[in-house]
Amino acid sequence: MGQSAKRLILASGSPARRELMDRLGIPYEVIPAQIDEPLQAGTGDARSYVAEIAWRKAAAVASTINDGIIIAADTVGWLDGKPVLKPEDEADARRILNSLSGRSHELWTGVVLWRRPDDLQIVWQELSRVTMKPMSANEFDAYLKTRQWVGCSGAYAIQEQGDPLLTVQGSITNVIGLPMETLQGRLEWLMSK
Repeated sequence: MGQSAKRLILASGSPARRELMDRLGIPYEVIPAQIDEPLQAGTGDARSYVAEIAWRKAAAVASTINDGIIIAADTVGWLDGKPVLKPEDEADARRILNSLSGRSHELWTGVVLWRRPDDLQIVWQELSRVTMKPMSANEFDAYLKTRQWVGCSGAYAIQEQGDPLLTVQGSITNVIGLPMETLQGRLEWLMSK
C-alpha cells in the first residue's frame, strides 16, 4: 500500500482482525475501544446494528487521538431477524450452533475509517452469507471441545481454506471480521488525500 505519513490505529482487540491487518504490510497500532456493546438490536436491522457499534468504537478511540486514521469494525451474525451474538458459555455455544446447523445466515460487518484531525469518515457495512452444514450431536461435542467458539459471534471461527462446517457467499475476510477487499481500497484513498 505504500508508505503512510498517517498514524494508523486499529480500534479492536480482536486477534483475527490483527492478523488481517498484518497482511496489509503497513505499521499500525492497536487501541481497543472500550465500549459496552448492546445485547439487543435497537432498530431490529442488522446493517444499522453493526454500523452503530462500529461508529461508537471509532468515536471512543478518535476522542483520544489528535492525528491519524482509526479503523473500527463490528461483526455480527443475523438469523431470524435477530443478532447471533458471542456465546456466554459452552451451553450457550451449543444453543447457538444448534440454531445455525443446516441453515444459512447473514454475516454483517460495519466498518468506520475515521481520520483525525479533520474527522473525515468513511462508513460502510458489508454482507456475506454463511451456510453451516447440519451437525450431529457428536460433531457438536467435538467442536465445542476445540474451544474455537470462545469470543466468536455465532459460536464459530471460520477457517479461510477448507472449513469443514461453513461455506461462504461473499467475502470470507468479512466473516473473519474485516472485509479486506473493500478496506484496502478505501484506506488507500483516505491515506492519499
